[in-house]
Amino acid sequence: MAGHSKWANIQHRKKAQDNKRGKLFTKLIREITSAARLAGSDPDSNPRLRLAIDKALSANMGRDTVERAAKRGAGELDGDNYEEIRYEGYGPSGVAIMVDTLTDNRNRTVAEIRHLFSKHGGSLGTDGSVAYLFTETGEISLAPGADEEQVLEVALEAGADDVISDDEGGVEILVSPAGFADLLQALTDAGIEPDLAEVVQRPSNKIELDGEATVSVSKLIDAMEELDDVQEVSSNVIFDSDALEQI
Repeated sequence: MAGHSKWANIQHRKKAQDNKRGKLFTKLIREITSAARLAGSDPDSNPRLRLAIDKALSANMGRDTVERAAKRGAGELDGDNYEEIRYEGYGPSGVAIMVDTLTDNRNRTVAEIRHLFSKHGGSLGTDGSVAYLFTETGEISLAPGADEEQVLEVALEAGADDVISDDEGGVEILVSPAGFADLLQALTDAGIEPDLAEVVQRPSNKIELDGEATVSVSKLIDAMEELDDVQEVSSNVIFDSDALEQI
């Protein structure tokens, strides 16, 4: 469909991430702490912690700060206890939205999430109302111009589940969350620089939005991502790229 460029959508995701830089360290520290609390402070035996640490170091967080967060999560240092809570609901145009949070006050968080759903024409749902539409997956996107043959060889050797080329010349690599860090390292070692690499909740089916709906849903997602307690927002949308440029 005209106006629905995959790479425009990817660039929008990158821009949204960049716009959150001011709060990024807080979110990364919470993720490190939570990951260590669940499976210990050793990243070699805790893939989720390893990924969180890699994100933090790539964002230029100091190693001392990273280590303190991991130790605090594992109970080796005193600190706040954060609870992981997932909220599910529907936005404008019936878009499915999942909001993953880390919070020390669930009453505050649910009130903020419910308010934003309502304000932007959506509704907060019950547990499981949209989660079945998503699967946790490692996604690595390469911009048009990548050597597809080299990418395919390196990715499959490193344990990728699938390598998908599109009409725009881009390549998308899918991998299990456990294999994500190793695959990303293999690509880096081969001199292949991803345009975007993250572990996401990948929707089984996506909804293409027109310009007006793109603006409405994008505003809701942006507002959710601005909340301090929110770590990730997942949706099953394909935005209209022409409308994204106007936001």
